[in-house]
Amino acid sequence: MDIKTIAKDLNLKLMSASDRINNNVTGGYTGDLLSDVMANSHQGDIWITRQVHQNIVAVATLKEHAGIILINSCEPAKDTLEKAIQENVPILVSDLSAFELTGKIYNLLNSGK
Repeated sequence: MDIKTIAKDLNLKLMSASDRINNNVTGGYTGDLLSDVMANSHQGDIWITRQVHQNIVAVATLKEHAGIILINSCEPAKDTLEKAIQENVPILVSDLSAFELTGKIYNLLNSGK
């Protein structure tokens, strides 16, 4: 499933890297502790977080994540958005909580949609 489908189905706001909207999402990871995300997430994951600082872009790039979704209508900091544009990392924003969003994405990925 690609980011475009997830964004459309869950009404997510795309903030950066619109040319990477077709990135394939193979799994997901929810977490705010950067060391935990680095240790346990995988290439192709969509990362769900509350963090808005630019280090999230570095972690997503390092781990080759499909993209990042910020929860609770949190918008990325200005320098984060600039870094995401520079690194071509998709950042999306959801008004849902981490719990709700994780469940919905899990269901989408497992529905074979």
